[in-house]
Amino acid sequence: MNGTTALTRVFDRPVRAVRQDPQVAVIVVVGVLIAYLSLSPTLMLLYGSFLSKPLGVPGNFTFSHYIRAYADPVTYQLLLNSFIFAAGSSLLATMLAAVVAWITVRTNAPFRKFFELTAIIPNIFPPIMLAVAWTVLLSPRTGLINRFFMELFGFQSAPLNIYSMWGMIFVEGLITTPLAFLIVSASLYSMDPSLEESAKVAGSSNLQIAWRITFPIIRPAFLAAATLNFVRAIESFDTPAIIALPARIEVFTTKIYREAVGAFPPNQNIAATYAVSLLVITMFFVYLYRWLTSSSERYVTVTGRGYRPTVIDLGRWRYFASAIAALILLLIVVLPFLVLLYVSFVTYVHVPGKKTWDLLTLDNYRSNLTDGRTYRALQNSLFLAVGGATLCMLLASVTAYMTTKTKTAGRSLIEALTFIPWAFPGTALAIGLLWTYVYVPLPIYGSLWILLIGYITRFLPYGLRAMSSTVVQIHDELQDASMACGAGFWATFRRVLLPLMRPGFVAGWIILATIYLREFSTSVFLYSPGSEPIGPLLYHFYVDGNYGPMCSLGVIVSMICLILIVLARRIGKVGAQFEGG
Repeated sequence: MNGTTALTRVFDRPVRAVRQDPQVAVIVVVGVLIAYLSLSPTLMLLYGSFLSKPLGVPGNFTFSHYIRAYADPVTYQLLLNSFIFAAGSSLLATMLAAVVAWITVRTNAPFRKFFELTAIIPNIFPPIMLAVAWTVLLSPRTGLINRFFMELFGFQSAPLNIYSMWGMIFVEGLITTPLAFLIVSASLYSMDPSLEESAKVAGSSNLQIAWRITFPIIRPAFLAAATLNFVRAIESFDTPAIIALPARIEVFTTKIYREAVGAFPPNQNIAATYAVSLLVITMFFVYLYRWLTSSSERYVTVTGRGYRPTVIDLGRWRYFASAIAALILLLIVVLPFLVLLYVSFVTYVHVPGKKTWDLLTLDNYRSNLTDGRTYRALQNSLFLAVGGATLCMLLASVTAYMTTKTKTAGRSLIEALTFIPWAFPGTALAIGLLWTYVYVPLPIYGSLWILLIGYITRFLPYGLRAMSSTVVQIHDELQDASMACGAGFWATFRRVLLPLMRPGFVAGWIILATIYLREFSTSVFLYSPGSEPIGPLLYHFYVDGNYGPMCSLGVIVSMICLILIVLARRIGKVGAQFEGG
């Protein structure tokens, strides 16, 4: 009787807590779900790195994989290569982004609004396709630019070689520039212009104002962009897959791929060991990014409303500034897209000339639109994009509300758990999920569902970022009024809060859907022949040398991304509010 009474008391306490505050149940459910998504692949990744036997075979605890990995001199070379690649590309991307952002936001350069829009267009292109475009241009054997220079100047060998460390840095820097642009331009928009105006009154030139006033104030945003791009580069597998693997340049992601997929038999234990090392590095730099963004309060210059950033008159130099921005965007957007378009319409890759007109064809598009494998890949990716983005944004909406608008115990723990996916590289997450669903009794191994879980886990922070900035703008009195009228939490959330969150929800959904549609780094480790999405299919086209079908599929994917964006904005009825969201 005493035991039964004690057990009743144990279960009675949480029941009473839920009755007194229904949000407790929501916190528990959301907390358990996020903890499962974040911790299960993390813990299983660690488990796999310390297990003595291969994937799926019972074994003992051992340090032998770490000893083997770090006794190999190749490990230190790939560590150095990874840091050089990530640091070089992040620095290049942030510098290019800062130049374009300053020209488009703070000067009177012609076409600056067009340049600002163009700078974010690359987000609809699959990153792997941008890397391929530059190999078509700068390959030492068949690169269009190299062939053009060799024919024009009579060079015996190609003057440029994309299959090198500088080539990797150059391509990855161009791919990640749009992300840095968004961060730096937002900081420039939010600056109080009074400091610049004071410097101008004191006789400083535009260049002195930019160097001594503008850039020091946006330094936190500059550092944050560089740090985030460092993380994006060191965990990237798109550019290394296209450039590093053929060039035999080893970085963390290529090493993980070689051990987990390229080796026979696959060595998942060593792959997990390198993935753990990569996860530790990215977690440190993500923490550094969060510290930089939070410490930016020391540089706050916006103290009220009703001001507009000062537009700097460059005089006759404004055309030169436009030319610089146009040149940067030519490299980031125009040239790669023109190359993809050109290759998709020709029989074989060659330097454009008179014979090009005879080689134009629609066969590449025809083959993609009639091929069963391509059709299945498009179906799979659309399902992951639409369904995955919707589920992820619903989870992000509830999580953002709980962590920003409630004082329920446990919300700080949930906020801490959402930090883990920020740092999870796609390759490391994939290895962790492989280990997880070999042991967890759910029949999703090798199916679309494991890809869906991987996408939601990895990119949940992107949805949270969009939703958190929207939720904090909703006044508490709206939800209080709803609950005072007798509505419960779910009714209030569904009928009052979610409609008010619409701008952030649609913005986050668009970001996630376009990412899911072109995702590659996680997919290439997790897919099976029946669940192949577009990303791995594009890579297999590249490996097989089918550049025409690959580029035409890349163009089709980019068009689908544009259609999804337009439909999302129409369905969400987000016009001018979207830009403000």
